[in-house]
Amino acid sequence: MSRARRLLKDVFGFDEFLPLQAEIIANILQRRDTLVIMPTGGGKSLCYQLPALLSDGLTVVVSPLIALMQDQVDALRQLGVAAAFLNSTLSMGEYTATVGRIRAGEIKLLYVAPETLLRPETLVMLDQSRVQLFAIDEAHCISSWGHDFRPEYRQLLPVRRRYARAVCLALTATATPRVQQDIEDMLGFDASNRFVASFDRVNLHLAVQPRLDGLRQTLEFLEAHREQAGIIYCTTRRQVDELAAQLQAQGWSALPYHAGLDSAVRQRHQRQFVLDEAAIIVATVAFGMGIDKSNVRFILHYNLPGNIERYYQEIGRAGRDGLRADCLLLFSQSDVGSITYFIEQGAESERPGRQVRLQAMVRYAQSDECRRRPLLAYLGETYEPENCGMCDNCLTEKQEQELDDVTIEAQMFLSCVKRTGERFGVTHIIKVLRGSRDKAVLTRRHDRLSTYGIGAEIPTREWKRLAQAFIQQKLMEQDMQFGGLRLTPKAYAVFRGEKVMVVGEQKPIGPEAQAGLAHDALLFEALRILRKQVAGEAQVPPYVIFSDRSLVEMATYFPQSDGAFLAIYGVGQRKLAAHGERFMALIRDYCAEHDCKERPRPGSLSPASRPGSTKKRRYQEVGELFTNGYEIEELQNLYNVKQSTIISHLYRFHRTGGDLDAERILPASGLPPEQQQRVLAALDELGPDRLGSIYDALRGAVAYDELHVLRLYYVSGNR
Repeated sequence: MSRARRLLKDVFGFDEFLPLQAEIIANILQRRDTLVIMPTGGGKSLCYQLPALLSDGLTVVVSPLIALMQDQVDALRQLGVAAAFLNSTLSMGEYTATVGRIRAGEIKLLYVAPETLLRPETLVMLDQSRVQLFAIDEAHCISSWGHDFRPEYRQLLPVRRRYARAVCLALTATATPRVQQDIEDMLGFDASNRFVASFDRVNLHLAVQPRLDGLRQTLEFLEAHREQAGIIYCTTRRQVDELAAQLQAQGWSALPYHAGLDSAVRQRHQRQFVLDEAAIIVATVAFGMGIDKSNVRFILHYNLPGNIERYYQEIGRAGRDGLRADCLLLFSQSDVGSITYFIEQGAESERPGRQVRLQAMVRYAQSDECRRRPLLAYLGETYEPENCGMCDNCLTEKQEQELDDVTIEAQMFLSCVKRTGERFGVTHIIKVLRGSRDKAVLTRRHDRLSTYGIGAEIPTREWKRLAQAFIQQKLMEQDMQFGGLRLTPKAYAVFRGEKVMVVGEQKPIGPEAQAGLAHDALLFEALRILRKQVAGEAQVPPYVIFSDRSLVEMATYFPQSDGAFLAIYGVGQRKLAAHGERFMALIRDYCAEHDCKERPRPGSLSPASRPGSTKKRRYQEVGELFTNGYEIEELQNLYNVKQSTIISHLYRFHRTGGDLDAERILPASGLPPEQQQRVLAALDELGPDRLGSIYDALRGAVAYDELHVLRLYYVSGNR
């Protein structure tokens, strides 16, 4: 593996393997068939690309994603790797020339679509080549239990037997335990050669909001992500076209993408997005599988996906460079009814499974626990930390946030549900409460009910938000297919006077939620412009030159020597030789103009102390690094998270017995000394266990983030 580690840095520019990569590569080099289950962004591609460079034969990669083939081949060629692809996009001349290079043994990595591989002439060509590794990407497509079963994948089985002497590698990002077993049974793999990485994408911030005013919520979300690339998913083509047009009218660079568009238009829109010529794609599920764009900073689901596998796959298209990305799902019960309708129109044999998967998706959307817990549990993984620090539920400490008493509103709504016969959905109930003259209300004589018009002063949007909260608190149940509301026993307790408390309306995920290295924004923008120029000259997507993560590190540490530039994430000898001098020249000029110097990176980490390289929990890692001399700001940069997340980890480390130097914590507070003393006095009087009491005692004058910092300082100094 020593040669593999040299290639890892020299060719790919990485200092360390990601979790399980080294074990998987070693298994392949020992000529063992291998199944790899690894999330998007977890480094699946390297698991066959690096062995291909260590082999003296040909590696064949089967993938249904034609666009992805070209991007991966472009990226490999930039690294000096002899790679090629065969698919329907090549002209006859290009196809013939590529086949000639394969036969001459000049190609190390060959990407093919399943239909291309199955052609007799392709198989004859491979018979004449030394096929050493046969990699099947998107391997879940081989299983009828998978969410994306493709019959042509079953035809790969004879090909796998035809090249029995080649090592077979099956890879997928989304496979439940049942699908994993099915893949192994189909391919004849031994379960001992199954490698399942954690499905937890730690850099993805997960959030769900009720869809109350979809366009307004979308615009607020986009405003917090200006100049960033992202994907918005809608269920129908009509929604895609309408939302894309509305965004364009508001000045956003948004393009539609769905199967109803002409093929040339789809390809043009996809290419514009990949080349950073358009920031936003509004798409149906048809978009994204073939995209290897590493700098997607957000995913917005305008509608509820039909199952968790699809949701997980789609959010996985964000943050592939390891930097933070925001994933927002706008949830409406109306989507549940629409999906249920389509399930009922489908094959009867598939209905039970699809209903179960939909119910799991709804439970995720309505959950008030850490988002990662139900998401990962569905994928067969137990999530142990109490607080992930990267989802809406974990970042909202319910005992500390302001709650609204909506008991009267709940009694109104639940009473109206009862009086209308527990048969109608949210929209109809709101019409009755607001005194609507809608025909559906009048023909059913619901205008004669005692609840008619009693909620007229409350806006429709607010009633929708409250209805979602009442369902989430299990005061009502909603029929999955028709949307009708039914009261639960908990509703009758509300009639008897039990209080109902709900969280105030959520704010959009805004700039304050963005986290990352403390980089120089002006230099970063200048580097982006240079990257786009270089990419245009090379006719490749900008992220193939350098990822956003690489540029962020350049704009943080100002590397001006070969050694410093090589220390940047994703920079190896090849990229140093090809682009180093040009980018360092820009950095030198910027530093001369702005009087800044090359910065040392945070203390060099040994492999044992590198984040994520051990099985320790994150709070233990953070606590130990802090006690070993890392400052809070350095830990933010190291883990690419906000200060509040580091403070949360350190507090948990302290509560489990860890010792912290209080004096090194106090600089994290931005309050003036006199205000700090007021907070510490309140902690003395009321104790550190419930910050809500401290917040109230100070009449809201000090933000919770500051209270967390000073509580940590207080308890650390009183151990």
